Amino acid sequence: MKLLENETLKLRALERDDLDLLFSVENNSAHWEVSDTLSPFSRDVLLRYIENAHLDLFEAKQLRLVITRTSDKCVLGLIDLFDFNPNHKRAGIGILILNQYKRKGYASEALDIFINYVFGHLDLHQIYASIPLNNKASMSLFKTKGFQEIGIQKEWIRRRGEFEHVALYQKINPDHK
Repeated sequence: MKLLENETLKLRALERDDLDLLFSVENNSAHWEVSDTLSPFSRDVLLRYIENAHLDLFEAKQLRLVITRTSDKCVLGLIDLFDFNPNHKRAGIGILILNQYKRKGYASEALDIFINYVFGHLDLHQIYASIPLNNKASMSLFKTKGFQEIGIQKEWIRRRGEFEHVALYQKINPDHK
């Protein structure tokens, strides 16, 4: 099996054909609280982002991959590595599955592939995820992947004028020295 895929899913680099996907996801204000977005992105800005997605992880400090189904190449969502710190060998991760594909196990499989990649290939020591307390499905998913809740960030994000707490989850690479 290849590095970024299993029998069901493949994680691939962004391509120009993903512009409509990015435009839809990045301009959906429902995601803005967790992504720290304050205003919509133009197609030109997103196209430049795609064109620069080839930059080395050590230079860009982030990596976004598209989650696709192996059988028909259907796009299911996105998975991100961000705040990459090569000195401390850590990064944040985030995952977004498109609404019509939620609750089908794709997030779990994509996380398995991604965790193996960041620990095995990128040699990271730890990864973390920040999850709003009302996102019980995401908290459950990360717990099943061996992430531990290490704290609560009080009133960390603002959603619809109200501040909400966020749980911080961390996974240490058990094979890293």
